[in-house]
Amino acid sequence: MAEDKGKRDSIGISMKGGRTNNGFVQNEDILETDPDPGSPEDSPQHNAVDIFGPAEPDLKDVRPYVGMPKEVLFRFSGQARYRVPREILFWLTVASVLVLIAATIGIIAISPKCLDWWQAGPMYRIYPRSFKDSDKDGNGDLKGIQDKLDYITTLNIKTIWITSFYKSSLKDFRYGVEDFQEIDPIFGTMKNFENLVAAIHDKGLKLIIDFIPNHTSDKHAWFQWSRNRTGKYTDYYIWHDCTRENGKTIPPNNWLSVYGNSSWHFDEVRSQCYFHQFMKEQPDLNFRNPDVQEEIKEIIQFWLSKGVDGFSFDAVQFLLEAKHLRDESQVNKTQIPDTVTHYSELYHDFTTTQVGMHDIVRSFRQTMDQYSREPGRYRFMGTEAHGENIAKTMMYYGLPFIQEADFPFNSYLGKLDMPSGNSVFEVIKSWMENMPEGKWPNWMTGGPDNDRLTSRLGKQYVNIMNMLVFTLPGTPITYYGEEIGMRNILATDLNETYDVDTLLSKSPMQWDNSSNAGFSEGNHTWLPTSSDYHTVNVDVQKTQPGSALKLYQELSLLHANELLLSRGWFCYLRNDNHSVVYTRELDGIDRVFLMVLNFGKLSLLNLKEMISDIPTRVRIRLSTNSAYQGREVDTHAITLDKGEGLILEYNTRNLLHRQTAFQDRCFVSNRACYSSVLNILYSLC
Repeated sequence: MAEDKGKRDSIGISMKGGRTNNGFVQNEDILETDPDPGSPEDSPQHNAVDIFGPAEPDLKDVRPYVGMPKEVLFRFSGQARYRVPREILFWLTVASVLVLIAATIGIIAISPKCLDWWQAGPMYRIYPRSFKDSDKDGNGDLKGIQDKLDYITTLNIKTIWITSFYKSSLKDFRYGVEDFQEIDPIFGTMKNFENLVAAIHDKGLKLIIDFIPNHTSDKHAWFQWSRNRTGKYTDYYIWHDCTRENGKTIPPNNWLSVYGNSSWHFDEVRSQCYFHQFMKEQPDLNFRNPDVQEEIKEIIQFWLSKGVDGFSFDAVQFLLEAKHLRDESQVNKTQIPDTVTHYSELYHDFTTTQVGMHDIVRSFRQTMDQYSREPGRYRFMGTEAHGENIAKTMMYYGLPFIQEADFPFNSYLGKLDMPSGNSVFEVIKSWMENMPEGKWPNWMTGGPDNDRLTSRLGKQYVNIMNMLVFTLPGTPITYYGEEIGMRNILATDLNETYDVDTLLSKSPMQWDNSSNAGFSEGNHTWLPTSSDYHTVNVDVQKTQPGSALKLYQELSLLHANELLLSRGWFCYLRNDNHSVVYTRELDGIDRVFLMVLNFGKLSLLNLKEMISDIPTRVRIRLSTNSAYQGREVDTHAITLDKGEGLILEYNTRNLLHRQTAFQDRCFVSNRACYSSVLNILYSLC
């Protein structure tokens, strides 16, 4: 009897352990109940057979429950009603993942290349000595630029371009650099520069700076070592034997300086002549020396490590000279050679754009590419090559598979001094027709080495020229003060001793009508302010509805918000001595911007003759005359006064660039189409 009782207890424990199931609560359908002691189910033998016996459990009335043993789980999982949904969900998941991957690849494949930061918005060029004085010494400085960043953001600027601020012994602190890795004390300290870079980036802006690699100051340490034949620096500059007779230097050849007279200067320390393309205080570096190229590379890396987002490399066409010293040809063959002293009197076949020069510029690009690998930190490269013809200028874009500059700076509009529809159109057409396919254009109307727009063309052309650069395809570039219509200062009462022609467009920025135009709180300024600063200043114009500053802000905002202007086709319709007419349009957008700009006398235009399906009445989106904005005009007869411009807007599905008659008049840099359904751009137009 005791043995039977022990067996029953053992079987009872086994049953209970199986049903407890590691602490999980069983399904309510099989909750434990107290069986009738007399019932057959209470028999220990019966329970033992059900659980451990070889017979299959009867699952007919049992439903799945949490924590069921694997034998039971397998029995249920194999049933069709559980297996089929599971397999359907699995294959649906696989299909969804494949569809998402395919869609992602497809979108990437058809998406046009995104515009980079140097393409997406305007650049603002600052001459630092004239922008804002923060320490009352009469000279603008880096801290002054930082103090005015909020103003710059109101212009919807994306990139700030600061001209040369390196330590220099020359008064204009631009060309004769004494140390490429030091800030000239007149502009502040390296800490001021680092703070400025951080502040610019905090505002979501980018910074590019000038770099003139062709030459240094004669006070530079490299030149001092070179003139004394010290080690590797002996050949850092271009030296050649020359003769001295009666205190006069007889140069090795007839090569001329840009500023006139011989480009060779005798150095008494070394008893040789050195070559200078510009002033004698600016000796040319010898870029055929690999050590010089390595020095320049290290300077580029130095500033990139400081957070600079790009460079404007100036005067790059002068980097190399011919190894031989043959005379350059005279423009006027009959002119007496001894009287040839002006730069324009020679063809400069041996001193500009020599074979190998572009290889050096590409090496600059390669150095910068090393710092462009981080997403969102692409380093921009621009080149300035003043005086080059359009074909040579376009070479700075590089070759189809070899990148050079992102773009050479386009200064041709800044050279116009006789405004007309034909002259403006020729500048536009020349650039667009010669630019390599897929490259990006740019436009600027002024700079520190050009007369200001107001002084060259007249006050009435300020608004129309700003409208022009903001509605052409590419990057608009503004020289400080052009947004308010500043003009050159007069050449009187200047304290500086160098060429006054280089100073007239560098006058202090006109902020308000207080003393020194708000530029400086000091007792004097390095250059006088313009006499019109009481009315032409930021403070006055920001509250005037029809001011140049207000229109500039509206144009920059329109440029930022409209795909038609940032990505669209450019199609020119007409030009004559007075007016220029062109459109901006984009596949997928049934709107067109039509620009009508008048640079000549009062004109009457019939747009119906140019575009047959244009509506009879179209809306004025923006006008140089603020009173006209929002109005409608009759396209049969539009009257434009001198210096007046309109941005017209109308709806159409018949875009000009699709029409055979206009195909040779339409240009696009980065082709894209817009899908209004998906709200995306795509390239398979």
